[in-house]
Amino acid sequence: MNLDKKIDYSIALLRKAESMALRLDPENGFYLAFSGGKDSQALYHIAQMAGVKFKAHMNLTSVDPPEVIRFVKRQYPDVELIKPKMSIYEMAKKKHILPTRTLRWCCAEYKEFSGFGKVTLIGIRKQESERRAKRNEVELAGHKFSGTFDQWEEHEETMVTCVGGRDKILVSPIIYWTERDVWQFLNDVVKVPHCKLYDEGYKRIGCILCPMSNYKQKVKDMQRFPHAKRNWVKVIQWLIDNGYINNHNISDAEFRFKWWISDKSFDKFYADEVLQQKIDFEI
Repeated sequence: MNLDKKIDYSIALLRKAESMALRLDPENGFYLAFSGGKDSQALYHIAQMAGVKFKAHMNLTSVDPPEVIRFVKRQYPDVELIKPKMSIYEMAKKKHILPTRTLRWCCAEYKEFSGFGKVTLIGIRKQESERRAKRNEVELAGHKFSGTFDQWEEHEETMVTCVGGRDKILVSPIIYWTERDVWQFLNDVVKVPHCKLYDEGYKRIGCILCPMSNYKQKVKDMQRFPHAKRNWVKVIQWLIDNGYINNHNISDAEFRFKWWISDKSFDKFYADEVLQQKIDFEI
């Protein structure tokens, strides 16, 4: 489909799902998950074009780029900014472990808890990754259902009744859009500004030193936001001093920070940085 057809499809999906959203939250309708990035902007504006009822929320993590927060406050003043009860640094101490690519407790603590008991709009796209390519336009948290809206309609009565407590219905209106579609939509259709970090080389906008970012992105973050590195080194030292990190008996917090941003397992990083240096190639 070209972009015009994708826009029409997204609008139709939102309008079909609106009755479900109003059924669970008559006052606000959809719970729109906003981040300030290009995809959440596209999600926000396609919801506006559809004319559906929604309330946008942005869950802060304490490691949000200040440029993003300023952009959202200026361009999207109606978005509710939800401050965390505990900083991510203190949460790492509480959990006794750093967030990693394979253990992303940060997402669970600061992002995924929002929108329970509601129909939540999210800006994921199949093109983003192999994992997201398997996602569907309508899902029930906990993967109890995943499919198209037409499939959902067959089970809507039962599934809506089941939503409660920590369940939520996820709707992804732009799931079939490409990155090019998103930029064309923002620049040529709705004609709105975007966060300046994109113009400075950032491919994605998220938390500073996000475990899901690649190594080059983390290096860029360290250079731009040196306070984040200092804070994480302090956390790592605290974890070492309190006995929560002790493999290989390395008490150097800087060394462990370098491992944390390396995208390598600790054993692989240790072998590359320490063991390889001990080999005497003159023998």
